Amino acid sequence: MGDNKLLNYAIVSGALLLGLIFAIGMGLRSFGGMGPPAPQTVASAALESVKEQKRLSAFTANYVAAVTSEQERFGLSAKKTLIIEGLVRYEIDLEELQAEDIRWAPRSNKLLIRLPPVILTGPEIDMTKIREYDDGGLLRMVTNVDSVLDAANREKGQAELLRQAQAELPMKLARDAHRRAMEQLFELPLRAVELTARVEAFYPDEEKDEAFSTWNDARPLGKSSTAH
Repeated sequence: MGDNKLLNYAIVSGALLLGLIFAIGMGLRSFGGMGPPAPQTVASAALESVKEQKRLSAFTANYVAAVTSEQERFGLSAKKTLIIEGLVRYEIDLEELQAEDIRWAPRSNKLLIRLPPVILTGPEIDMTKIREYDDGGLLRMVTNVDSVLDAANREKGQAELLRQAQAELPMKLARDAHRRAMEQLFELPLRAVELTARVEAFYPDEEKDEAFSTWNDARPLGKSSTAH
């Protein structure tokens, strides 16, 4: 999980940098007598900065797959087993995040974020850790069965790595990691200008959660308000 720690560190560092920029820029407004900016103003600026990053990868995981393929020809058989390890990255496409996906709920003092879905990239196969075991040398010597078995195992191996990556537990971990990361990216700029609003992020399939119930009464970014 070393990669995850590095990624999380990079996310936090980026969020802190974003917060520092807001602290300087918005601080100048405070000295001008305007006071702290509205939460919607901070969120709108943060959204633009976040979208410039294109992708957020807050979680990675390594998986191992062992697959076997077999061929029979001329009364002979050949079999190959392939063991591979692959890295899968879980990401959010930040360009999918739009202004309508962020709302301000003044009554509960919350900034709500509706997250894009987590997507998978990879697997990136570690070529140094590939292991092969075979049987049926005669058939493999006189036919092209070797290449057929290799192709079948590569396809099976990729599918098995993705199957593991899409399992319930890693998907939950990935979703939670991206939720925390996105909340941080919007929370720190708010803190930098001394706004104590809470930030809550949720996915569209979590519509029964508390955040979504508040969502219906919240104001989209850009909607004017006399109170904040």
